Amino acid sequence: MTLDLFTDHDPNIKLPPVVHQPDFLSERQQRLLLQEASDYPLTKIEIEVYGKKHFIPRTQVWFGDEGCDCRYSKTLINPLPWPPVLSKLRQTLLQKCHLDFNAVLVNRYANGTECMGWHSDDEPEIVANSAIASITLGTCRDFVVRHKASQQKMSYPLQSGDLLIMQPGMQQTWQHCLPKRLTVNTPRINFTFRQITPYFYQL
Repeated sequence: MTLDLFTDHDPNIKLPPVVHQPDFLSERQQRLLLQEASDYPLTKIEIEVYGKKHFIPRTQVWFGDEGCDCRYSKTLINPLPWPPVLSKLRQTLLQKCHLDFNAVLVNRYANGTECMGWHSDDEPEIVANSAIASITLGTCRDFVVRHKASQQKMSYPLQSGDLLIMQPGMQQTWQHCLPKRLTVNTPRINFTFRQITPYFYQL
C-alpha cells in the first residue's frame, strides 16, 4: 500500500520506478535478523557539511564482499564480512527477485528523532543503472520520494518485513528521505542492498 500525494487523474503525474512488496520477510525471518542485528557494530559516522563536522542522526554499519568499499562524505569505509543471517537474506533476494547484490548498508533509527535527509544513492562506486533493495525491520516509518524536476512527492509507509526496490533510473530522477516522526519512540532498522564496483577506489 502506498500513500499517493499526487492527484490521481492528473496526466502530468510522474510515478517513481519503485516496487513495494509488503510482508516480504516472514515473522521468523524478521526475528532471526533482529537477533543478529543486535550484535552489529553500529556506529555514528562523523561527516563534514559546508566545512562543519557533525555526527549523522542514526547509527550504521557497512557489510559486503572484499573490495566493495564505499565513500561516505570524505571517509572511505571498508566492508565487514557478511553475517550469517544477512548473507542468507542476500541469497533470498537473488533467488526470489533475481537481484544480485555484493554490499549492504545497515541503518538503525533509535526513534522518530533520527532521520535521513533528501538524497539520491548515486555514489560513483555503485554500478550504473543497478537496482537498490531496501528491507525494513521494526517500527513503521514513512519513506518519501521526490521528483528532482517537478518536486512531486510520494510516500511509502514501510512496515516491518517490507521490501522496497528502487529500480534502474530511480537515482537519476528522484530523491528520497526518511523524515522525522517525533511521536515514534521505538527503533527501525533498514537494510539497503547495493551492487558495488569491486575495488573502485583502487582502480
